Amino acid sequence: MSVKVETGAGHSQQRGRFLRFGSAVGLANLGDGIAVVAWAWTASLLTRDPLWIALLPAALRVPWVLFSLPSGIMADRADRKRLIVLCDIIRACAYAAGGLLILRSLPLSDPSQNGVENMSLYATLLCLGFVIGFAEVARDNTAQSMLPTIVRPERLERANGILGSVETVGNEMVGPAFGAFLIALFLPSPFLVIALALLGAALLTASLSGSFKAAPRQQRPKNWRAELMEGFRLVIAHPMLRVLVLVTGFWNFFAEMAIIALVLHVQENLNSGASAYGLILAIGAIGGVVGGLVVAPLLQMFSKGTLAKWMNLAAAPLFLLIAFAPGPIMVGAAMFLFYLTGIVWNTVSISYRQRVVPDEIRGRVNSVYRLFAWGMMPLGLVASGAIVNVATDVLGRPAALTTPFFVAAAGIFVVAGLSWRPLSKGFQ
Repeated sequence: MSVKVETGAGHSQQRGRFLRFGSAVGLANLGDGIAVVAWAWTASLLTRDPLWIALLPAALRVPWVLFSLPSGIMADRADRKRLIVLCDIIRACAYAAGGLLILRSLPLSDPSQNGVENMSLYATLLCLGFVIGFAEVARDNTAQSMLPTIVRPERLERANGILGSVETVGNEMVGPAFGAFLIALFLPSPFLVIALALLGAALLTASLSGSFKAAPRQQRPKNWRAELMEGFRLVIAHPMLRVLVLVTGFWNFFAEMAIIALVLHVQENLNSGASAYGLILAIGAIGGVVGGLVVAPLLQMFSKGTLAKWMNLAAAPLFLLIAFAPGPIMVGAAMFLFYLTGIVWNTVSISYRQRVVPDEIRGRVNSVYRLFAWGMMPLGLVASGAIVNVATDVLGRPAALTTPFFVAAAGIFVVAGLSWRPLSKGFQ
């Protein structure tokens, strides 16, 4: 397999490229982590309806359904470095626009219990969320396709573990805590800080030396439909890739259902504010960092199949623990274990896919994989809000806010049970 990267580059040059690549990933995920709090909390200041709250962050996830497949073609045709830079610049501009719009709308009215206050602001943020989501799809798919051209195949688990820790520090630990602080300081500031972080990520990626186009092909399919079908055929024909995409998709569906439910659960059932919410996510993120660091030692002690199936199952009892937890500390502990096991699962799953899929088709296979794996996320967000609304009439508001955790736990048990044997055998 040939790849257009710098020839004759030594170990130090490869390490330098990975350092800059990882730093760009860290800055981008710092912005994503701030956004975790910023989007959900801003929505809760415009409405108290769980479904309307869920729709705003869901706008960032819907593009994974609409744009995942075209983004795979882009990743296999374009210079992957340039495409990542462009996507980060687009996201930076959109976040800056969102921050300025919120600034212009201050002070906000009290949120409505059923509808949305300031629908024009809500609708504009919804549209910006779609733009950001489209750029994020192309960026993340391209970055995952680009990594195997930066590190050697035998070091993919280690590299993905490091990147998983870096992503978790920004996305789940520093980002949410910093985002909560910024919200308390001045509501528009999270969006403006995210824009600066993404601009920094774009500059770091642009500084990478070499060409990062996909490996050349002797014959390219005549049209984009034929190119897409190549990715579909490989995933469908490969038994293990089929299992991984289904498990990850349904796991993401139930995980998003629980995570969005956490916002109102913390606010109303636990009587806590933005700082406590950010701290809970930060504690969870520490688990993600630990997961990224321990995955290599764990693989020395357990087989990939053993790790995959147990890490997949672990989320179910943790969702139950969150529902019954008497306070934020116990919720934080559950989130610690949730992110730890999630990072281990992702590292094993992603490294396997990167290793078995040829470079010239990697972008399209990733896009097929992410179409389902990430496309299930907005469905989980919307389902969570709908479940709370329906359960409120039967159980009352406090109990209804915990219902998504029980549904998510039951769903994870089913997914783990159905995939137990395939995961045991597939990594052998």
